[in-house]
Amino acid sequence: MGAPKISRRRFAQAGAATAAWGVLRSQRVLGANERIRLGFIGVANRGGQLLDAFAPHADAEVAALCDVSRSTLERASRRFDGKVPCYGDFRELLDKKDLDAVVIATPDHWHAIQTIAACNAGKDVYVEKPLSITVVEGRRMVEAARRTRRIVQVGIHRRSSAVYAKAAEMVQANKLGKVTVSRCYHLSNMYPAGIGKAPPGDPPPDLNWDLWLGPRPLRPFQATIAPYKFRWWDLYSSQVANQGVHFIDAIRWMTGDLAPASICAMGGRFAIDDDRLIPDTLEVTYQCPSGRLLIFGQYEANGNPALPQSGYCELRGTQGTAYVGEEIVKIIPERGGQFQDRAPRMQPMEIKPETADPSDRRRANLSITAQHTRNFLDCMRSRALPHCDVEIGHRSTTFSLLANISLATKMRLEWDAQREQITNCPEANALLHYEYRKPWKLE
Repeated sequence: MGAPKISRRRFAQAGAATAAWGVLRSQRVLGANERIRLGFIGVANRGGQLLDAFAPHADAEVAALCDVSRSTLERASRRFDGKVPCYGDFRELLDKKDLDAVVIATPDHWHAIQTIAACNAGKDVYVEKPLSITVVEGRRMVEAARRTRRIVQVGIHRRSSAVYAKAAEMVQANKLGKVTVSRCYHLSNMYPAGIGKAPPGDPPPDLNWDLWLGPRPLRPFQATIAPYKFRWWDLYSSQVANQGVHFIDAIRWMTGDLAPASICAMGGRFAIDDDRLIPDTLEVTYQCPSGRLLIFGQYEANGNPALPQSGYCELRGTQGTAYVGEEIVKIIPERGGQFQDRAPRMQPMEIKPETADPSDRRRANLSITAQHTRNFLDCMRSRALPHCDVEIGHRSTTFSLLANISLATKMRLEWDAQREQITNCPEANALLHYEYRKPWKLE
């Protein structure tokens, strides 16, 4: 199934629609001192981390928990002395009229169905990254959020980092000169055993395996899929989407690029013998219309640093090169090369968090994820767009998903960001979505 076409007029109107969004009001206006009641769908691993990230906020109340694993749900319930209602099916949680928002930390193939259903139920949404597992899903999620006037924050949490925001301002002010190439990497030496091997078999008795699979084809349970190792199975996730989307989004934010013009990914299972269906080694190059390359490498057979300076990503400009880390951005001056003046072209710089105003010290001391959840709660009250609004999350996730399509087709793909279509390989557009297993569908 190909992506729905977006007309040029509709594309041009998107900016105006986004600007107008801030004045839209919630169907239920929250009082200034009213606690925001949250339901959590998926409470293992990242879901548990998000319970921690919302915990510092006195105006947030955990009002419902949901998971397809009974033992996982029971562990989460014990954190609240068994006083929070628990559900094994997210649809039962969404039926609760007293919830203001849901927090979704389920496997990637569930994000679209659950987010759209939550929007339709009148609830705001905090949904983990990657936003979706297909490009079509992501666009439908944006449309659902706009149609229902819901706040949807995507868990690409570095969007709430003050350090990253300052770095973005600096790059867009041309302080690095023309940035022509950026690089970022996910590094982890998983050789030799990787995620291991396990035979297909029966699921644990406390796991609703059919509901875990959801829209994906019915298949036997395998211990190297659930609960967490699904990230190495292409039907449910990928590492370029799981890890890469963080770094790709940061670079895209700083350079101001909306989308790639072309994508070329290469890689394979070169060293590790395990059950994975994604590469242990992958590199993708994106070329943007602005005239720059973005390179992401997924190296899971070796883990030594790929950048000469510490940091998550590197932006190479004509005047200076920036190395962007969690708490610091270092800028190294460029010098002229062949036939050019060798003098430094700028002064070395560092961007660090500012000393917090004592009146706002508590917020400044929160982790970046907790700051991101704080922004979500604030936007639920103001109805302003959150730091990582669903459209932002969709555009960054699309980068990652196109890499997977390029890898699958073994082609350099040309991308029309307005129509959200691949233009040089029409058959590749079939990979922009897939047919859901009944009865699941995008509403």
